[in-house]
Amino acid sequence: MDINALLKGRDCECGKRHECAIKKVYIEKNAINRLGEVLTPFNNVLIVADQNTYGVAGDKTSEVLGDKVKNKVIFDGNTILIPNEQAIESVESNLQGIDFIVGIGSGVIQDLCKYVSFNSKIPYLIVATAPSMDGYASTGAAMIMGGMKVTYPAGLPLAIIADVDVLKEAPFEMIKAGYGDIIGKFSSLNDWKLSNLVTGEYFCQYIYDVTYQMIEKTIALADGLMKRDENSIKVLMEALTVVGIMMSFAFSSRPASGSEHHLSHFFEIVGIVRGEEYFAHGIDVAFSTIETALIREKLLKQSFDKASFRENKANYKQKLQKVYGLSVGEGCFNLHEKLGTYDKDRSKVYKDNEKQIKEILSKMPSAKEIEDILAKVGYDKKEFYALYGDKIKESIIYAKDLKDRYTVLWLNYDLNGEN
Repeated sequence: MDINALLKGRDCECGKRHECAIKKVYIEKNAINRLGEVLTPFNNVLIVADQNTYGVAGDKTSEVLGDKVKNKVIFDGNTILIPNEQAIESVESNLQGIDFIVGIGSGVIQDLCKYVSFNSKIPYLIVATAPSMDGYASTGAAMIMGGMKVTYPAGLPLAIIADVDVLKEAPFEMIKAGYGDIIGKFSSLNDWKLSNLVTGEYFCQYIYDVTYQMIEKTIALADGLMKRDENSIKVLMEALTVVGIMMSFAFSSRPASGSEHHLSHFFEIVGIVRGEEYFAHGIDVAFSTIETALIREKLLKQSFDKASFRENKANYKQKLQKVYGLSVGEGCFNLHEKLGTYDKDRSKVYKDNEKQIKEILSKMPSAKEIEDILAKVGYDKKEFYALYGDKIKESIIYAKDLKDRYTVLWLNYDLNGEN
């Protein structure tokens, strides 16, 4: 797929004009050499990286940019960088006289630069250091604010610079995470169709089809990724970028983020709140896709006749606070209280549309099929169960409250409560 042609946008059969404001995407050998031409109009650059990402691409980036580089923010590479208020302040305090931000890294560095760029009105681009996630070309910045995972609307990079020579040397866990993030689209696309039926949410078949094509292309890469084959790495990065563009086309992360991402966010937030270990984002997404497939299999076997389950709201609020801590739990509760989610009774919708809902759920690959696809790049679900244990059951109940998005987690809760 010609990504730069895709960036030109299209008038779609869904009735919307799909656009993406990224000017150029370079996924190729020696792509960092493109920085000079991309940044011709700018003269005062701030580089944002951590010690690890700067170590693999910082010297080359600085060499190409020369005296355009006026300042650098290099975070400690020995601790997990959290895109929170403190990290934002570290970048914003270095913006005086800066007319462009160059991020060197992947997920967290990207989100941090994206967020700061949007709020400061200073443009940015990303020098990608790993094919680890699909956010390079998306408009959302996933931040941790007040302890909560919040995705803010934010601007897009002027360009994405992805040097294949850098990408292929990324830690394999990050390559594995990118593969897992794409496989998770089986779940997010299924959730999107489900929400379209149950809630009437906007849906675009073109975006759905392109995203599904990226899943199919990625599955075929498994053997090559295990060998760090250059072309396989390049195609994975292309798939991740195309999915990000599809999010821009959809005006939200909906095509690429559903119940599997909500479970992943649960493990991250709870890990931060409790000071406990959690997997990298894409790894969690991959394992969580197995869990959401299991939920769908369970729902396919049951009747939708029972009334929509709702617990006493005061009791439920206390449970959220116990799981997430007082502040985050209250934030989750207030989000859905404001939206009226806890007062909605969808029992008639479920009963009247049971056949169609089950038809959608049946289109998701089985948990065993997902497990086998992931095993091709070294995933072993025993690692997931060993690390999280009882947290997995908690996530299925409470992860849905982290976002204002309808997914199979709500269907499961509405029909089965905490069972």
